[in-house]
Amino acid sequence: MNKTIKELAVELTIEITAVCDNIKGRAVFVNQLLRSCSSIGANSYEAKYAQSTADFINKLEISLKECYETDYWLEILFKVGSIDERTYKTLSNKCGTIRKKLISSITTAKENA
Repeated sequence: MNKTIKELAVELTIEITAVCDNIKGRAVFVNQLLRSCSSIGANSYEAKYAQSTADFINKLEISLKECYETDYWLEILFKVGSIDERTYKTLSNKCGTIRKKLISSITTAKENA
C-alpha cells in the first residue's frame, strides 16, 4: 500500500511521541522534536485545503523544513544517548521517506503551476 504523506506523518508522530514519553532530562530537545514532527503532518494536511497553488506549495515546503528539523532533533537525541541507534535509524529513515514524497510533490506542483 502506498501511504500518503499525511498517513506517514501521523505514524511518525505517534512513534516519536511514544519514544519521547520514555526520555527523561531532555525536555528542551523532546519538546522541539515533538513540535517539528507534529508540524509535518499538520502542514501537509493544511496543504490539502490550500487557497492557491502557491499556498499549496508553501505548506508542503514548510512540512519539508519541519521534516529536516525532526531529523536534526533525532540525531541530537541519539548523540546524547537518549535514544538507541536502532530507534534513531528507524525514525530517521521514516523521515527520509516523507522527505522524498514531499520533494516529489513540491516539484510536481511547481512544474504544473
